[in-house]
Amino acid sequence: METITLRTDTADCFAEAVVQASSSLRHGAVVALPTETVYGLAANALDAACVAKIFEAKDRPSENPIIVHVADESMARDCVAEWPAAAAALAKAFWPGPLTLVLPKAEGIPDNVTAGGDTVGVRWPRHPLMQEVIRACRFPLAAPSANVSNQVSPTTADHVAAQLAGRIPLIIDGGAAEVGIESTVVEVAGDTVRVLRPGMISGEAIAAVCPVGAGENETGILKSPGQLPRHYAPNARLLVLTWTDAEDLEKRIAYSRTPHDRVCVIAHNRIVAGTRFGRVSILPNDPESYARALYAELHECDAEGAELIVVEAVPEAVEWQGIADRLARASE
Repeated sequence: METITLRTDTADCFAEAVVQASSSLRHGAVVALPTETVYGLAANALDAACVAKIFEAKDRPSENPIIVHVADESMARDCVAEWPAAAAALAKAFWPGPLTLVLPKAEGIPDNVTAGGDTVGVRWPRHPLMQEVIRACRFPLAAPSANVSNQVSPTTADHVAAQLAGRIPLIIDGGAAEVGIESTVVEVAGDTVRVLRPGMISGEAIAAVCPVGAGENETGILKSPGQLPRHYAPNARLLVLTWTDAEDLEKRIAYSRTPHDRVCVIAHNRIVAGTRFGRVSILPNDPESYARALYAELHECDAEGAELIVVEAVPEAVEWQGIADRLARASE
């Protein structure tokens, strides 16, 4: 299969990309589209056969549900069977944006979207290209990250092409993702919510809108993506460590017997000399900028043939919880 990439960097290119993407989606194809979190692999969320093409292209396990993306709150309400006050309050506070609400699903949502469960995750993304495509289609889009299952999510069109070229017909290049990691996912049950997947909208910010509870998943069916033990992982082995200096870091990884030129280091506070390792990346010290850069660095490490990626542990503050979750799952 030939994969075409369309740019959106001029008004005419943007308009043509919307036309081509929406036409492909209406004809049952899958299309890689930019969102503000990461790039998504989209298909008609109301058509089980179209959704099945997402699973095939990604080698995605059938037990992993898919988030449904909508163009406004009205479309979100059409995808769910209930819209409690807590959902309305969260939507008002954070939509459009990187927050997914898990609610009882409407009858029209296919079972393969929800992994056979009775709930569905819905999100109104704020990326203008994604919004325009959904409006042009006039149906919601099922769209997990546009990568091979369990590997690092793409934050650029080039990342998508590196993994899915030849598997999908169309990629829309909407520039680098603004947020950089996947959305926060919360399950809404009555007046309270439960965080299923942390993200850049913190549990603390959500609690300021409505009560946050602990709760357990009693069915055993996954209600959100990003809950598998290993996820968001590069090809290289990834370790999350702390160190004092380069000598201390070398001691901590000596047992791995990895040649130094095959070790990539990602730091944000304890900087080590670049000459001692194959690659040393210094990410920003604030969580928003760090998240925006993280996946791109992991992709670069894989591209350079890293055998071991060592990431400096991030702070334990609430605003870093989404990043810490991604690093933990990538290192399983």
